[in-house]
Amino acid sequence: MNTFPLFFKLEGRKVLIVGGGEVALRKADLLSRAGACITILAPDISHEIQALLTDDKHQFIYENYNKRYMSGARVIIAATDDETLNNEIHADATELNIPVNVVDTPPLCDFIFPAIIDRNPIVIGISSNGKAPVLARLLRARLETLIPQGYGKLAKLAGDFRTEVKAKIPTLTGRRQFWERAFEGQVSQLMFAGNETEAAAKLQADLDNTAAAIHKTAHPDAAENTTPTLSDESETKLPPVGEVYIVGAGPGDPELLTFKALRLMQQADIVYYDALVSPQVLDLCRRDADKVFVGKKRSNHTVAQLGINELLVNSAKEGRRVVRLKGGDPFIFGRGGEEIESLRANNVPYQVVPGITAANAAASYAGIPLTHRDHSQSVRFVTGFLKAGAPNSNFKNFLNTDETVVFYMGLHSLARLTEGLVDAGRSADTPIAIVSNASMPNQQVLTGTLATIVAKQEDAELPTPALLIMGDVVSLHNDLAWYNLQNQQHSQNSDDIAKNWLREGSRGEAVKQPIDQQAHALSMIANLATNSGDDLEQLIVD
Repeated sequence: MNTFPLFFKLEGRKVLIVGGGEVALRKADLLSRAGACITILAPDISHEIQALLTDDKHQFIYENYNKRYMSGARVIIAATDDETLNNEIHADATELNIPVNVVDTPPLCDFIFPAIIDRNPIVIGISSNGKAPVLARLLRARLETLIPQGYGKLAKLAGDFRTEVKAKIPTLTGRRQFWERAFEGQVSQLMFAGNETEAAAKLQADLDNTAAAIHKTAHPDAAENTTPTLSDESETKLPPVGEVYIVGAGPGDPELLTFKALRLMQQADIVYYDALVSPQVLDLCRRDADKVFVGKKRSNHTVAQLGINELLVNSAKEGRRVVRLKGGDPFIFGRGGEEIESLRANNVPYQVVPGITAANAAASYAGIPLTHRDHSQSVRFVTGFLKAGAPNSNFKNFLNTDETVVFYMGLHSLARLTEGLVDAGRSADTPIAIVSNASMPNQQVLTGTLATIVAKQEDAELPTPALLIMGDVVSLHNDLAWYNLQNQQHSQNSDDIAKNWLREGSRGEAVKQPIDQQAHALSMIANLATNSGDDLEQLIVD
């Protein structure tokens, strides 16, 4: 190791920062989170630093550098652009045996500020020792997606129980096994779902049961053991408890997934996915998870909704972690509400993770703002078909010219929709757009009016999945369209892009894409990290 990782306790300790500009601000921000008492030494100190360090424990000294201000400092930061001064600060700190960091000058640094993942009280630092700071940041960004915020709360809960666990479970091995069950079982899942009270109650119950089992083993003839207790062995014989995660997979582009969606997809034992889930998104699920296609297309339901509900319930009752992966958002024409009604009726725990719905994605990637002060003051999401395939013919509700209307599942009834709208009184010149395969490399946009769009679609034959956007905002498409298909192709060839990834009915087959899961995930995280403004190297503090 070029450097040895250490965690400094800086709560209530003096840290001297020489410099009062932007670099000093970044370091002061980090160190203040660790509870340090910060002294800023500089003739000019920025207003941002003054606004940040408002606590009385901090100090501003508006003077040039002087060695005497190092007295009592735990660490020293040189954040100036004066090379001579930086060397002087380093020499003085070395003479006083005080660790010093001269920003952006590795040879003059006794310690390094790594990239930090903060899940207080869990803190992770990543450093490349100045060799590849961008790589350190990419690794940090990747780990950020895999380590949910709930781990910090879980660690705090463990800290609250640590003394009691030590008292009730006398052996080191027993305590280790107890904590492994807690951190890998229902306690952690309850905490990640935000059910802190239930997590604490579950941990207490597990501890009491474990302690009772230990007592029974040590005193097999004790009278109190006539009361049934839960031993480690009997725990494994209880009916397993699973959970269902209803996850919005978004419109298709895997970079539009949420961190939480990606985490749950990576820990699923079985995935039930729809036809609208792109292969790129599905490929980010855990490799060894069972993947079951339950897609529904117009007039072709591979598995009926009641059957899907039953699959979710049965899999969870087998103790499996189940991901129900749905295109777009589960609660916008995704029948997620029906599924959680079934789960609730069968006492199956569940979580719902929202996704970017197709309307938002299609509008954004087509350069069509759903609302605009000059064109539209509201937006309405409408399905082209109602329950049991009944057409939606409430055309008189869509005559407001100040409103944008988005039709889901309307492509196959395009002629009926346009004719019905015009007959109801909507102008035949109303702009309308078809957006096919929104956010994907093979996205296509076709614009026209209620009078012309049917003929244009007959010529263009845009495929599903597609939706319709109607309203004056469509006229902005030509000026605001930004999504360059050529720049989105990456490693896909023209034959791949020409194909439509939407799965075919009961066969459940997807167009095969040359995708490597880990490489794709890393690329996805890299793009996120590139947009981060955080320091590449930060001090590990606890």
